[in-house]
Amino acid sequence: MTRLVFLLGFVCTLFSSALAQSGFSAVGGRKQVEIPFEYLNNFIILTLNFNGYLPLKFIFDTGAEHTILTKREISDILRIQYEREFRVTGSDMKTTLIAYLARQIRFDIPDKVFAPAEDILVLQEDYFRFEEYAGVDVHGILSAMAFSKFIVKINYDRHTLTLYDRETFHLREAGFTPVPVEIFRNKIYLNTRLHLLPDSTAPVKLLVDTGAGLPLLLFSNTHPLVHPPARSLASNIGMGLGGYIEGFTGRVHALHLGNFAQQGVVTYFQELDTTLNLEYLNQRNGLIGNVLLSHFQVILDYRKEQIWLKPGRSYKEAFVYDRSGLSLIATGARFNDYRVQNVLPNSPAAEADIRRDDQIISVRRTPAAFYSLGDIQRIFQKKPGKKVRIVIKRGEQKMVKTIVLRELI
Repeated sequence: MTRLVFLLGFVCTLFSSALAQSGFSAVGGRKQVEIPFEYLNNFIILTLNFNGYLPLKFIFDTGAEHTILTKREISDILRIQYEREFRVTGSDMKTTLIAYLARQIRFDIPDKVFAPAEDILVLQEDYFRFEEYAGVDVHGILSAMAFSKFIVKINYDRHTLTLYDRETFHLREAGFTPVPVEIFRNKIYLNTRLHLLPDSTAPVKLLVDTGAGLPLLLFSNTHPLVHPPARSLASNIGMGLGGYIEGFTGRVHALHLGNFAQQGVVTYFQELDTTLNLEYLNQRNGLIGNVLLSHFQVILDYRKEQIWLKPGRSYKEAFVYDRSGLSLIATGARFNDYRVQNVLPNSPAAEADIRRDDQIISVRRTPAAFYSLGDIQRIFQKKPGKKVRIVIKRGEQKMVKTIVLRELI
């Protein structure tokens, strides 16, 4: 999912002069509103009524400049008029992305908040295939900027967003530490310090990105001290418009977030294409995603360019990486038909002779359809040495395989 988030920022910046947002308001002028969210496969999912009545699921995304509907069939059914068409070359420099501008779209979270007239982008096709790679049924991306008139608190432990009227907001809860940030084109950037190794310190600018279901992504050609560590894996690190994105996966010694430091962060390294127009990157060196952010409670203040952090329940938990070498995608009407998208060479899965396009029939003697994609991924993150029995289907043949998990990074 890393590249999906990267491309999203590119698209939205190009359209920034065409779109406007009125933003959400609280129903009845309430001074505080609590909104529950689903936290699925490391994504914050909100259910919104689209154009008055149709409930749709959107990713709450601080890394998106504008709101996007990825399912054009929905807006076509509702006979929404498109004002303009845009054609943009994706960051793979090969794929043309087409989107349409739709104005005055209403969003509601019943009895909580409403946005009467949002301008959004509607993709001609579902280029991102989000369900396939995240196992989550979503219809679009909601820019967190739509809530910018409020102070926004993300409680990953309770799965709630709380919106506070900024004129009456007082931070009464103890334990929060302020951290200055920069707002650029509706996005939040944190200037901080990275320790690739204990004796190596690099100043980095990172996008705070709740639309990324990962801990940390670094662009390895943006600073001499930002590069994959010696013990890292060459791997597919995400999916872009032109196919899979090659990069490396490893760990950094520590990353600072204000006065807090997170150790041993699983980190994805991507080399940027220097032929692109990179102005929209705002000289950033990478991004922080939900897996790291969820170690905290987070308060966002767009107007005063500040966030507050407070350690959450998972603050001291270690960052765990897959121990199988398998990458899966979810297909089928319920996104519970799992197939092998990639197998790392010399990994436990490769040693068990599991291959690309194999279908996962069962995991630990339980039908795979009973699991979510996130459930299966967590099984493959179990302790080193654990044996995981799976049944696969290759063509018309079923086979029993045993994967012996081990540390890969």
